[in-house]
Amino acid sequence: MKRCMFVDDSSVIRKVAKRILGGSEMIVIEAASGLDALEMCAADMPDIIVVDGALPDVPAVDLIRRVRAMESPIRPQILISLVELDIASIMRAKRAGAQGYLLKPFNRPQLLERFRTLKIAPDSVVLSNSRKSA
Repeated sequence: MKRCMFVDDSSVIRKVAKRILGGSEMIVIEAASGLDALEMCAADMPDIIVVDGALPDVPAVDLIRRVRAMESPIRPQILISLVELDIASIMRAKRAGAQGYLLKPFNRPQLLERFRTLKIAPDSVVLSNSRKSA
């Protein structure tokens, strides 16, 4: 079962992500701050991490670098979450080790499509959504 961590100081964003992604094939864990996320990653590295690009306590790029520097058998896929398309922020995040970005606020189709393009969406979610759109 995959584990996805949403790191965002907005409880609404974390809850929406959990509602969309949580289920039998993915566990969604929440971190309200960068420091919480680092502690959680050190204890048990998730498979996927979505990092708010504007965390109040730790710059997103620093968080990504620190996660990448951790000793772990799991090398998570990392997305930076932004409120507007900012190519410079996306490039900095990618240089730090992120695979891509997610614009917020997001809805179910947008979030699942981003996870599909990175091949990290749970199979049951991909199947149930492809049936809905067919």
